[in-house]
Amino acid sequence: MSASVPGTPLLIPALAAGDRVQHQLLVVGREEKRTGGGDPFVVLTLRNRTGKIETAPIWSNQMTWADGAAVGKIVQAIGDVSIYPRTGKKQLAITGPVRVLPDQLFDPAEFLPSIDGDRERLWDYLDRERAGLGSPALRAVLDVIFGDDDFRVRFEQAPASTGGHHAKLGGLLLHVSEVVNIGKSAARTMRANPDLVVAGAMLHDIGKVESYEVGPGGFGFTPCGLLVGHVVMGVLMLERAMTRLGREVCTPGQLLEVQHMILSHHGTLEHGSPVEPMTAEAEILHWADETSAKGADMMESLEDPEHFQGGGAFSDKRVFRLNRRIWRRPHRWD
Repeated sequence: MSASVPGTPLLIPALAAGDRVQHQLLVVGREEKRTGGGDPFVVLTLRNRTGKIETAPIWSNQMTWADGAAVGKIVQAIGDVSIYPRTGKKQLAITGPVRVLPDQLFDPAEFLPSIDGDRERLWDYLDRERAGLGSPALRAVLDVIFGDDDFRVRFEQAPASTGGHHAKLGGLLLHVSEVVNIGKSAARTMRANPDLVVAGAMLHDIGKVESYEVGPGGFGFTPCGLLVGHVVMGVLMLERAMTRLGREVCTPGQLLEVQHMILSHHGTLEHGSPVEPMTAEAEILHWADETSAKGADMMESLEDPEHFQGGGAFSDKRVFRLNRRIWRRPHRWD
């Protein structure tokens, strides 16, 4: 059994049954339910940057323990980790009332997952790729978006999804950097236009800046994200930016091709693309996007001890994000 004490990092994925927790955590979920007999109870979902954990049911005779623990609040929670027998999931059985801490002392974003590494390095890479494009028209189109300082601040904070691949602060910046790198290599291999793929990769998910938000309960959708969606929103953002510029930086045909790459990057209609890829570069962009997203799903799942609580090399059950069991090799290759 181990314990977490205030002031020391709490690694939620590494918690095991019997561990003692006494830490500041963000409330990202609160469910008020009833037993079969009609008695009320509450389940809280708590998180920090490393992960999240649900509380064991807080029963009717202890409901006051959860008073004030609304979504977006930072609380001091004390309890012991146990395993819920029916599902095998870890849960935190709190042993006393949670203490709600003053809002002004904390930024909820400090409790959300964030990418590792230096974001400046990722920006340097994207800016070098942008500056190195051989087409003046493509450079000018990208400058309309990525030359906007306000956009850059929002872009580097945004997640790439609300709960799937790269669902982290800075996740969109990391994902786009990966898609640029993968797409450029693929375009060169397939003798397509690498500059066009790089430009499409940088623009393909700009709509997520308007479609996702970082709220008190974590990552969620804005009204634009729900009513329009990030794919179409990306084209609208590009159109608006070009209108604000007030002059043409590319031909209408060139703009149309860039718009097509944004609109088709999910590949198929059933996966959210209004149109399917109709050029080599649009096809390559789609698969580069898929490679980054699915690769991140696999890597993040392999690194999550939640899937390997039985201690074996194979995951205990099918991983939701991948819809299959996965294998964490027991040997090394170095």
